Formats: sequence, structure tokens, C-alpha cells
Amino acid sequence: MRRYVWLLIALALVIAYPWVFSTPFQQRLGALVLLYAIAASAWNIIGGYAGQVSVGHVVFFGCGAYAAMGAYAHYGLSPLVGIPAGFAASVAIAAVIGVPTLRLAGHYFSMATIAVAELARLIVTNTDYLGAAVGLSGPTVPRNVFDLSFISALPYYYLFLIVLAITLVITWWMARSRMGFYLRAIKDSERAARSLGAPASRTKLHAYMLSAGLTSVAGALYAMMFGFVDPESGLGILISVKILIMAALGGAGLLFGPLVGAAILVPLEEISNAWLGGKGAGLTFVVYGAIIMLIARFQPGGILALVNRLLSKRKGAPHAP
Repeated sequence: MRRYVWLLIALALVIAYPWVFSTPFQQRLGALVLLYAIAASAWNIIGGYAGQVSVGHVVFFGCGAYAAMGAYAHYGLSPLVGIPAGFAASVAIAAVIGVPTLRLAGHYFSMATIAVAELARLIVTNTDYLGAAVGLSGPTVPRNVFDLSFISALPYYYLFLIVLAITLVITWWMARSRMGFYLRAIKDSERAARSLGAPASRTKLHAYMLSAGLTSVAGALYAMMFGFVDPESGLGILISVKILIMAALGGAGLLFGPLVGAAILVPLEEISNAWLGGKGAGLTFVVYGAIIMLIARFQPGGILALVNRLLSKRKGAPHAP
């Protein structure tokens, strides 16, 4: 019961955030936290629950972004129309590349996903229909509310909050279904899971496809908020690294782990960028590398796993007479 009370308090604080911290920078920061929490939660399905560390998820992020902007740039439609198109394209790409890559284990799978992401970026950079190196832009002036082109970050904040809630519900349902049990067994030991009859290949592929589709939604929302996408902002490998680190920092394989990681990493990046301006471009990679090393060395389970362990010890500690 106490857990649900804390969850309700946290939800109330999240809903009230843009009214308490009401400056444009603070509202934009909150919206970005929720946006990246969506992407990290989507990655968590395959990377956290299944233990398949994909570093090429930016392919699906870019699919959603380019589909949303392409709907307007080529057909004059609302970018919203591109969301189902990007979702379908991401699921199809995941099905195609997942069959061979998911046969690989450990860092071999990660390296294969990096190669796919870089190939996708090169293809888009040299394809005029997708804007090549220049990219695609959305509507400069909102024609109606369905263009999702707002001056303030406040509407984006609540839109992203709704999508994040849906993503978390889907993840919660998946984790408690037979698929979730299979994924956890595969993560612990795929050979043992296969020996007990778990359809490992099929389950991993389905998780990969679900993760890809949800990641594309995050990409579409990102493009609609900024009104623009190019190969660097939509398919840059750093996006995959950020998503991965957020999930790992908060707690990969835990429902709220990616949200905690995004709440730490996004403000850290935005505040450092505001202080350093364009002078700290290379510093981002140094910070990400340091975070990866610290997580791997001291807390592989992430911050939430540490909190849960400390709470368990506190509950199990004998009371003083």
C-alpha cells in the first residue's frame, strides 16, 4: 500500500512540474526528460528485459522522425500521419535485421546493430527523397492543432507524459505476461531457457519488434517538437548511446529505471550545454564514457536496483529493543 502512495505522490509531482517550474527553459527541460524516457523505456524492452544490448536503436528513432517530417514535406499532411507509417516501417526493419543479428550474442550483437545504424545513416545522407544531408522540415506555421507545432513546451510536456504512460503500461503488461517470463529466463541463461522449452529466437524477435515500434514513436515526437530532422539529429549514433545509458543508469530491466536515468542525464546534458555553449561538444562523449565505466564498475543494476537493495536491507534489519 505504501508503494502505491509513493507512486501517486510521484505522479502528482510530475503533473504539477510545469506549473511549479514555469520558465520556458524548465518546461522544455521537463519535456525532453519525458521524451527521452519514452525512448529509453522502449529500448528497455529488448536491452533491459531480454539482455540484448542494442546500440543501433537510432535506426528506429530515425524512422519515426523521418516518417513524421516526410508526411508534411512530400504530401502536405499532418506529421501525426507519419507516426503509424514510422511504426510499421520500424517493425518491418526490426523483423528483417533481427533474424540474423539476434543469433549473435553479447558484444557481437551490439557491433552488428552499430553497423546497421551507420549504414542507415549513410543511405539517408545520400538519398534526395529524404532530404539527403540537409534533412526535412515540418510546417513553419501551424495550420491546425494536429500539426503539433506549439510555441510553448507545455503542450509537448503533457503529450509526452501521456505517451510515456502508455509505453510504461505496455512494458508492465509485457513484463507480467508469458513473454516477459521468457525474456527474463533468456537474459539469465538462453541455453537453459531453450532446454526448458522457451522459444528464445521468436521471443527475442517479438521483443525487438515491439521495442523498435515504440522507439519510432519517440523519434516522431522528437521531430514534431523541433520541427526538423537531418541525418545527425535523427540517425546520429550518440542518440543510441544516450538512450542506452539512461536505461542502464536508472536500472535496465526495471519499469521506472529509464525514467530515473532520463531525469538525471537530460538535465546534466542541458545544463552543461547552457554553461559551455558550443565549447563542450566533445565533453559529452567523455561524460557518457565515464558514466558507462562507473555503472559497470560499481552499480551494474542501476540506481533503482541500489535503492531497492537498500530498502530491502532496511526492512530486514532487526528492530532495536
